[in-house]
Amino acid sequence: MGEIWIKEAERLGDGDIGGAMDSPSAPGRAVWHTTESGAGDASFDAVAKYLITHASEPHILYDPTTDRLGQYGPLNESARALRNDGATRTNRTGRVCIQIEVLAKASKPFTAYWKPGKNFAALMRAIRSWGVPDTWPAGALAQSYADNSPRPRTAWATKGGHYGHSNVPGNDHWDPGNIDRSALFRAAPKPSTPAPSTPPPAAKPVVDLSNLIAAARRDPDLKQGGTTHPADVKVVEAALKAEGLLAATYAGDGSFGSSTVSAYKAWQKRCGYTGSAADGIPGKASLEKLGRKYGFTVKG
Repeated sequence: MGEIWIKEAERLGDGDIGGAMDSPSAPGRAVWHTTESGAGDASFDAVAKYLITHASEPHILYDPTTDRLGQYGPLNESARALRNDGATRTNRTGRVCIQIEVLAKASKPFTAYWKPGKNFAALMRAIRSWGVPDTWPAGALAQSYADNSPRPRTAWATKGGHYGHSNVPGNDHWDPGNIDRSALFRAAPKPSTPAPSTPPPAAKPVVDLSNLIAAARRDPDLKQGGTTHPADVKVVEAALKAEGLLAATYAGDGSFGSSTVSAYKAWQKRCGYTGSAADGIPGKASLEKLGRKYGFTVKG
């Protein structure tokens, strides 16, 4: 769920301005209005009271010159700033229908002179928290009252994004005027999401061929479990176990004893060696082939 109350906004009124949405499965949207008034604190306070008195509260009141932000009601319920479109209650369309009244006039687009700050960023954060995309599905905004602004019913019913009051079916207002639509998004860029760090691949184990030869020749004659070069031998034992040639009982003890010699001999035969070439003593070619299959490299 997205933000319901914007913590940076001051509360306006009693917080009860609407009700449940009619089409909560439809995408969320935000609607931009202008109050057709001046800006500044005196205008903010006067307009805030006027909208309450006339039961025309939006969710948000915003001053583009001071970055002052007020909120009338919860974002997950309807507001009162739109007319119905016949039987369609436009205030209740979508998962959310966040309505913003900007202290400005449609004839003087506020994006030409505004001073958005941290409160505007907080507003955009809240809008985006409901999955409202940075798009304008209805297209252009009205440039004058007489302008035939697009009010597509299908887009309104089915597409999430940002709309002007002039884009809403059943309404005849032309606000917010010809604002720079992309400026709203530039003024509050989405936080960049760092790419997930990919850990570097683990270094492949390196086994020393000369150490393995020495171990294969010496370890069988030692006391059970005796080792010569256990670090190198353990890598090869793990590979022989994975190949199904060495029992788990002997794998990992680091001793190139008779069982490991027999297992390596079987590996050599799988590689096509016969006779004295398959004696269980590692050779470079057979060892490198085992390493390529099981992820180790050969030194020497």
